[in-house]
Amino acid sequence: GHAMACIEAIESQEVYSITGLIGLAAEVGKVVCGYPVLGSDEDLEQIVDTANYALVTVGTVDERERRIKLIERVIKLGFLTPIVIAKSAQASPHAVIGAGTVVMHGAVINAGAQVGQHCVINSQALIEHEATIAEYTHVSTGVCVNGKATVGANSFIGSGSVIRNNISVGGNCFIGMTQSVIRDIPDNTRVVDS
Repeated sequence: GHAMACIEAIESQEVYSITGLIGLAAEVGKVVCGYPVLGSDEDLEQIVDTANYALVTVGTVDERERRIKLIERVIKLGFLTPIVIAKSAQASPHAVIGAGTVVMHGAVINAGAQVGQHCVINSQALIEHEATIAEYTHVSTGVCVNGKATVGANSFIGSGSVIRNNISVGGNCFIGMTQSVIRDIPDNTRVVDS
């Protein structure tokens, strides 16, 4: 599902053309949104000469480590990782967005915000002025990260959550859906309703 949303964002941007997808071995030969599944992760070495860019679209919360390893692998193979900003998203020219990051439909990144490499800023998310999102972080649908808030590397912020201004969420954190984060959260912490 996340791959399909990324395909739509890439198509809307009208910058990159899609050669095909890499998926699970059982998916090879199938077609997703009009694009063939060319191979599995094991076939990356064989297709490195057919494409300049690779965008890792693993989006599930329980596969963060797999996603990071796959990103590291495509970079090591020599692929470039593009910045994809859906046409319906708004990213300030005064924001910094790292390579390999996808900004999905309707998301807003305001001036002075910094988004690290290989992040997902999902549909309708709002990253306010001077907020900082570290690398490999997934900000889900409808999240609001208020001004000067920070989110550490490899964290997941669940749909509809709000991080108050000036609040710090550590690295490797999991913030569940619809949480209101009003105090600093240390590294390696899960915040969910009980």
